[in-house]
Amino acid sequence: VQLQASGGGLVQAGGSLNLSCTLSGFTLKFYTMGWFRQASGKEREGVSCISNSGGGALYADSVKGRFTISRDDAKNTVYLRMNSLKPEDTAVYYCAAGVTIPTWAEGRYDWWGQGTQVTVSS
Repeated sequence: VQLQASGGGLVQAGGSLNLSCTLSGFTLKFYTMGWFRQASGKEREGVSCISNSGGGALYADSVKGRFTISRDDAKNTVYLRMNSLKPEDTAVYYCAAGVTIPTWAEGRYDWWGQGTQVTVSS
């Protein structure tokens, strides 16, 4: 069972990035997926999560209107489209999978990816 996050990088403020998280060893369609981030010196926080049906999604207030979570069960991949990036979005972004309703509770997610670094320059 493995989650592989990718798509991070260095971008200027106002730019966009598209993160991907691909699952191997299990089937995406059974799991709620979450994106979390951890900035240097700060606690990890929830960014967005989406139900296994794709019908319910949550967004942190700080990213509403700028980030969009989506999933492609056929590709076993969940995405986080990030637009209008700000320097405060700089963090390591993690994807996680769990048998749960969409939630910010990290303990409800059973599997975590390694993280991908997003750096937004001003």
